Amino acid sequence: MSTDRFAAVILAAGKGTRMESDRPKVLHGLAGRPMINHLLATVGALGPERVLVVVAPGMDAVAQAVAPARTVVQKEQLGTGHAVMAAREGLAGFEGTVLVLYADTPLLSGGTITRVLEASRAGGGAAITVLGFRPGEPNEYARLIVSGGELERIVEFKDAGDADLRIELCNSGVMAIDGSVLDGLLRGVGAGNAKGEYYLTDLVALARGRGLRCVAVEGPADELLGINSRAELAAAEAVVQRGLRARAMAGGVTMIDPDSVWLSYDTTLGRDVTVEPNVYFGPGTSVGDGATIRAFSHFEGASIAADAIVGPFARLRPGARVGTGAKIGNFVEIKQTDVQAGAKVNHLTYLGDTVVGAKANVGAGTITCNYDGYTKAQTHIGAGAFIGSNATLIAPLRIGDGAYIAAGSTVTDDVPDDALALARERQVTKPGRAAKLRARLQAAKAAKT
Repeated sequence: MSTDRFAAVILAAGKGTRMESDRPKVLHGLAGRPMINHLLATVGALGPERVLVVVAPGMDAVAQAVAPARTVVQKEQLGTGHAVMAAREGLAGFEGTVLVLYADTPLLSGGTITRVLEASRAGGGAAITVLGFRPGEPNEYARLIVSGGELERIVEFKDAGDADLRIELCNSGVMAIDGSVLDGLLRGVGAGNAKGEYYLTDLVALARGRGLRCVAVEGPADELLGINSRAELAAAEAVVQRGLRARAMAGGVTMIDPDSVWLSYDTTLGRDVTVEPNVYFGPGTSVGDGATIRAFSHFEGASIAADAIVGPFARLRPGARVGTGAKIGNFVEIKQTDVQAGAKVNHLTYLGDTVVGAKANVGAGTITCNYDGYTKAQTHIGAGAFIGSNATLIAPLRIGDGAYIAAGSTVTDDVPDDALALARERQVTKPGRAAKLRARLQAAKAAKT
């Protein structure tokens, strides 16, 4: 193996029946993206020459999710060796290292993959390098039999004797194979076993039988957590979240209760950000330096600038942008809205398809009516404008700089700069009428009984 070139073959054809789902197992999410895309991102950062994803017939959704990676179809589910055989055409002419990975083992790190590749090239190169690990409970894992620094064989659990079962180093399934010998080895794999399947693990015995060198390298058990059920998906999510939180705090983020904060794979949090308990960061969210995120807030596709204060109980939907020093308070929801620097939206408000100018103030209970059942329209609130409590703003609408909207108004027409708009019925007060009203209501109630 005289080259640093490598290709990745990712096995993703499993049905995942234990997930009890109509969705392919590998499309179930971790930290806001499908598990297979986690692995693809890790592999992609290492610069593979080719990436092939092996899928089952009908897995069009998986093919779409992994694009532009090439997919190949394993027409029958006849084992891991058979899955790699399905990738033969895509590997034609490739003689670098072929790295075989599993889409339902998405926590594998770039560092561990690099160690596998380096081990496969060390000492003149190995035909096969197998990644092993030491699970807390070996259960029914195959064991790696290593002697003199080389991998002698892989023993399946059902074939293992008592001595073999005392071995703690187990097979993860991950392999690096010399591409120049892969095709020849695959041709020697048979299906003469109880399941009638072609096992990739048979390659080790075939290679040793040809006098080729095989080695094993050990990886962290928590990176090799396979996901086959909802419970295992939750366990993997917990591992991912611990890592994301640790990186955020190492980068200067304060989390009052880290275990109650949920991050996405692409969440960006600046220095000196403070995050209070029970906050959810969905995909596409960034928070600038010095911002404060108060408890029980929920974000997706949102941008929060430096020194802003958001929450508690705030919801920022896709397209929400909060400017420097702006304030978004309790029970405020914004969507496709730009709240500019120093503006305040402090209470019980919905803003959709809106621009709120710098240092404007939006009072409690305000809503923008941005949808008429057919189209969306924008509301523009000028810099320094004041929107009184319980205002209803009917889009399309433009409220000028410094304008003032009286509380309780329903505004349908543009308001010029520095104008005062009142759009409500005048109050009528009738002295003594309340007592007469009560008497009439009491009489009506008595008549019914």
